[in-house]
Amino acid sequence: MLFAHDTEMALRGAAALVNTAPTLPTDTEDLATVADLDAFVRQWEWTGSRAHDDTELASVHALRPRLRQLWTAETDQAVELVNALLAEAGALPQLVRHGEWSWHLHATPPEAPLATRMAVEAAMAMVDVIRADELARLRVCAAEDCEDVVIDLSKNRSKRFCDGGCGNRANVAAYRARKAGAP
Repeated sequence: MLFAHDTEMALRGAAALVNTAPTLPTDTEDLATVADLDAFVRQWEWTGSRAHDDTELASVHALRPRLRQLWTAETDQAVELVNALLAEAGALPQLVRHGEWSWHLHATPPEAPLATRMAVEAAMAMVDVIRADELARLRVCAAEDCEDVVIDLSKNRSKRFCDGGCGNRANVAAYRARKAGAP
């Protein structure tokens, strides 16, 4: 394991959140309603209070472009973004344990707004990425028709495609191209 479990989960959750936003003209908004956000929060096991309203949804929407910047930022810019996210939230890291999770870090109280908790969790995970000099593990999907972000947690740093099926489509296209060129 490259990072602690909570760091990996925060990175995966941040990538999933970023990838809910439409980035191409053919994309759709994956968090169009409060119900969509509710399902996303349940899927990624976010804890703490919730407003369950359009204001909360808008705050989460506003967070996504800021988190997307982390996937393409150089180290100095990533540090500035992380520090800004942590400062805006008044983050105060503390060890907590709840549910099935062992000891891990939270840096906001459970009653903080959802978007704030999401921002701080992503920023705390990015602290580990930056300190380990592993920003190269953050990338954009290599498929020509996809702009989703990818967190490469593989040992050999080989993940190039998102989890949306782009790798499979690229492999099928390469196979067909090879077959078309074969006698």
